[in-house]
Amino acid sequence: MRASILSPSRADVAITAVVTVMTVTPVLVPYRQPWWAVALAVLMSVPVLWRRRAVLPVGAVVGCATTVLAIAVKPLPHSGALVLLLPYGVLVCTYTFAAADLSRARRAGGVAGLAAGVAVSLVVPQENLETYRYLLTAIVAAYALGVSARARRAGREAEREREARVREERAAAVARERTRIARDMHDIVTHSVGLMVIQAETGPLVARDHPEKAEAVFEAIAAAGRDAIGQLRLILGALRGSEGLGGPAPARGPQPGLDALPGLLDNARRAGLDVSADVRGEPRRLPSDVDVAAYRIVQEALTNTIRHAGASTVRVGLRWSGDTLEVEVADDGRGGRELQEGHGMIGMRERVTACGGRLAVRPGNPGLTVAATLPIG
Repeated sequence: MRASILSPSRADVAITAVVTVMTVTPVLVPYRQPWWAVALAVLMSVPVLWRRRAVLPVGAVVGCATTVLAIAVKPLPHSGALVLLLPYGVLVCTYTFAAADLSRARRAGGVAGLAAGVAVSLVVPQENLETYRYLLTAIVAAYALGVSARARRAGREAEREREARVREERAAAVARERTRIARDMHDIVTHSVGLMVIQAETGPLVARDHPEKAEAVFEAIAAAGRDAIGQLRLILGALRGSEGLGGPAPARGPQPGLDALPGLLDNARRAGLDVSADVRGEPRRLPSDVDVAAYRIVQEALTNTIRHAGASTVRVGLRWSGDTLEVEVADDGRGGRELQEGHGMIGMRERVTACGGRLAVRPGNPGLTVAATLPIG
């Protein structure tokens, strides 16, 4: 960046060369003016090379040299050749000044200095109306072109910022969707596979001691597998749909909510748990995210009970109030004072937090209670 500031671009060198030739030539051809007039012409043009680095100081130098030459050239012999001289350096600096991003104070100071310089250059030498007309027109046109360039640049920057924001939002959406799918995969697989493992382990005992119940055990294993396959197909369908680029978001299949809670409890009962349900208050329609979160919390709590707690009874409670739903799952298993949170517990906390609720895990002696408060108002 510093090297680019200290080393002007080829375009700036070319512009400066053109401005210098067009400014210095009239004071040399066809009549050579005094050395100080040539020096002023050089000051009117050569500093343009550094205008992007310091537009206000360069503009002040170029403007002052232009004003002094405009005033001092009148008494000189053959000054008529300089009457139609346009201040090319001033015009280029005016354009750069208008296109630059400056503070209000610096812009106001620059405009005031430009106006004062133009006024002195016209009034003191007593220029005619034609000079007023073409000089003011040129200055206004240069300033307008600079403002237009600044507006286009601001528009491009705003567009780049908007595109970057859209990319960030898309990346965040993808991350949220991945987290949701990971939670669902964990809940589905661990719950269904856990049920199938428990039932498969007890199957030989049931088949030996109670042959008439063996068919029910195998049917329970098959039902758990079919349920897992059905839910996994929904997730895989969403994953396939999300592979498309630039298309609309894939439609999600219906996810289980509290309407599916009786089937979930029946599966836990088939796994050998004594499950009771306690519903208080008036049930009503829930927002979809809260509905799914409530179901998944009960599912994960039952899964943990089946796999780790060694419990025999579980109580699932739903308490409906005006603006909250309290979900509680309590078992009489091993419990424990120190809990190590795995993916399931982390997933529950993420679901509850996403809904704006609270999750509490209270170890007992014996047992463990998982309680979630979800806003529904």
